[in-house]
Amino acid sequence: MGLTREDLENDVLRKSYARDRHDLPLVSGEEFHASLERVLAGWTPGRDLWVFGYGSLIWNPLFHYTERKLATVHGFHRRFCLRSRTGRGSIDNPGLVLGLDFGGSCNGVAFRIAADKARHELTLIWRREMTLGSYAPRWVKTRTGRRQLRAIAFVVNHAHPHYAGRLPPDALIRTLATAHGRFGSSADYLYQTVDCLAAHGIHDPHLVALRDQVMQATGGVHHPVDCPEVGA
Repeated sequence: MGLTREDLENDVLRKSYARDRHDLPLVSGEEFHASLERVLAGWTPGRDLWVFGYGSLIWNPLFHYTERKLATVHGFHRRFCLRSRTGRGSIDNPGLVLGLDFGGSCNGVAFRIAADKARHELTLIWRREMTLGSYAPRWVKTRTGRRQLRAIAFVVNHAHPHYAGRLPPDALIRTLATAHGRFGSSADYLYQTVDCLAAHGIHDPHLVALRDQVMQATGGVHHPVDCPEVGA
């Protein structure tokens, strides 16, 4: 079963990790709020803000937004470099999810959040992305057509124990092909990302090649999923 907005409203991830998964590096409440406040310090209250999505935020955002636009950030690229020991994998067979790592560029989607809802919606996003501290959120420059915007992006935290770095191709394919967790398989995470990038006119040749290799390794058939439209 996938993650829902209701889960985030009820802070289900933190509660379930604290109750059942003492092996996971759960951040303290103080660290969690300090991280959010550090990012909000770069925001002008009363103005809408933008969040940059490059993976699952594109196909399952869960937060309320008023506009979404194709966007590009430079100096970062998406990579399967974060271990997942619960959502897309297990303790015995950790999966992988995407992180925004240094170098190159990344095409994705920028979401506009209304000023009067910014703090609440960001809190929900933090409950989704920052309960384990796997990311180091920061403001980045994004380009949407001829316009440049500042947006919050979830850059991978290199100091986190779940950071996997650049894995050998065989290990990457094997992990994506075999890992499964409470929110589904690592393979489905990959497939949904490729499908929704393509639905937005974004071609990521590395992820497409990876999808084809994982499908070959699993012998599975993938049925494309519906994705939110850019103008939604």
